[in-house]
Amino acid sequence: MTGRQGPALSRRSLIGAGLGISAAGIAAAGSGQALAAGSDAAGSDGAGPLSAPARGHAFLAAAMDAYPGHGSIRLAQSYTDQAGLFSTAFTYDNALAILAHLAARRPQSLTRATALGDALLYAQTHDPAYDDGRLRQAYNVGPYTFYDGSVQPDGFVRADGTANVGTQFGFTGTAVGDMAWAGIALSALSRRTGARRFLAGAVRIGEWIERTGRTDEPLGGYKFGVDGANQRLPFTSTEHNTDLVCLFGRLARLTGDRVWLERRGRAEAFVKRMWEPAGGFFYTGTNDGVTVNKSPIPEDTQTWTHLALGSRTGGYARALDWAAAELAVRDHAGRTNSTVPPGQSYEGVTFSSASLVANEDAPIAEGQPKPDRYGVWFEGTAHLALAVRDRGKRGDEARARRLIASIEQAQELLGGGQTVGGKALPERAGVVSASSPLDTGFGFGYYPYRHTGATAWYLMAAARFNPLRA
Repeated sequence: MTGRQGPALSRRSLIGAGLGISAAGIAAAGSGQALAAGSDAAGSDGAGPLSAPARGHAFLAAAMDAYPGHGSIRLAQSYTDQAGLFSTAFTYDNALAILAHLAARRPQSLTRATALGDALLYAQTHDPAYDDGRLRQAYNVGPYTFYDGSVQPDGFVRADGTANVGTQFGFTGTAVGDMAWAGIALSALSRRTGARRFLAGAVRIGEWIERTGRTDEPLGGYKFGVDGANQRLPFTSTEHNTDLVCLFGRLARLTGDRVWLERRGRAEAFVKRMWEPAGGFFYTGTNDGVTVNKSPIPEDTQTWTHLALGSRTGGYARALDWAAAELAVRDHAGRTNSTVPPGQSYEGVTFSSASLVANEDAPIAEGQPKPDRYGVWFEGTAHLALAVRDRGKRGDEARARRLIASIEQAQELLGGGQTVGGKALPERAGVVSASSPLDTGFGFGYYPYRHTGATAWYLMAAARFNPLRA
């Protein structure tokens, strides 16, 4: 998919784009001065080729520094230009970038994490319409001309001082999961730096979620969030409530306020209600607060639950084995609709159970390519690698190493010639979202474009850094 064909939607675009979410498609689901791209790449000493993690960090730096003429308060562009989303910076991806920088434990990486954290705080306090602690789904971080010819001239900070919300793509809603990840990143920054402003921002996020998301429906938990018109969405997501187990637990620890423990317990109770003991996996959530949505079954509800709950008890660790077995894929040029070059092969996991039965004769969406049922979702593959490493059963480390090797090969060989902000990327830097176009089963797809989120998850897996442990 090229820019001429229109944007490739990510799962984080569903609310803001006004597409709605079908019954089957509930939730899968102070600034610093710019540094030279790649200058904080871990392990780079100028004496030889950069390591794979160093090249991942070089990509994060390039995505953050793509628009130097538009101010020092900045977020990282989520996808390369070729994805057709222009300068869109998803809140979720930037939270992951903060955490990946913290995982590097280098002074220059901490500088970058701090700058991104301050940009999220700026967005929180300079929203064009609200002053209630929310963050939007995504922001613009540089100028572009939209498909209809309209010009978006600003960087992350608009001329009037407000944060540049991604209105042209409709990325104006606020999801509980995105907010939770931002709060997780800000609380991690607070813990690392001791800066109270980051904890204050995380607390504001937690309070917004409590006010907006809390539900007393039979299945409990916290609802999905609000759409671009500020209307509450009816869905409740296992993924989102898993994120809240970490955020609320961390806020309890950092503030000493026990109210967060009660809130953590509410989120955790919902997650555990989604457990299917017969199959050994977690369902995706509920559409109405009463009935469990049993299909499709996504990957992240298996891996994130372990990372957040430390699922060595209750049998929940079986969810990792379910994901590794039931969502396993191997992509190569012989697969239908594969875009992998001849002679290459990639292993990992796909997005959901529905991805494996996608209609390979029809486009994923209007203007998009047809899916490859065996396309590897590299972000999810990194989730799984990190989770099995964290679990530490016999054979887990070997499995994690194989998965990470596949991701590193993708960074080496896929996504060549792509740009951010019109500029060439550092050589072989950044992990693509997917080895080939894949259909998530939730109304959108992933494509072979280098991606901040996928790269950040790879870096955390390589560093054995669990971002969801409170």
